[in-house]
Amino acid sequence: MPIDPKLLAILVCPLSHAPLIQDGDSLVSTDIETRRRYRIIDGIPNLLINDSEALDEATWRHIMEQHGIASKR
Repeated sequence: MPIDPKLLAILVCPLSHAPLIQDGDSLVSTDIETRRRYRIIDGIPNLLINDSEALDEATWRHIMEQHGIASKR
């Protein structure tokens, strides 16, 4: 279930304050340093840092490429 684009436009990663993108049933930070993934549960993003997952760089880069976001570095 897609997050409303208006809501997604104002949501940011609570750790890095970087924009988030929706990737399936999760939101992924666009920040290469933190690379956090936050689950969406019953249509509600769980933006608790302790519940998030740190992605390895290769997985994070793949997700960014799928969404047409160029990663820096």
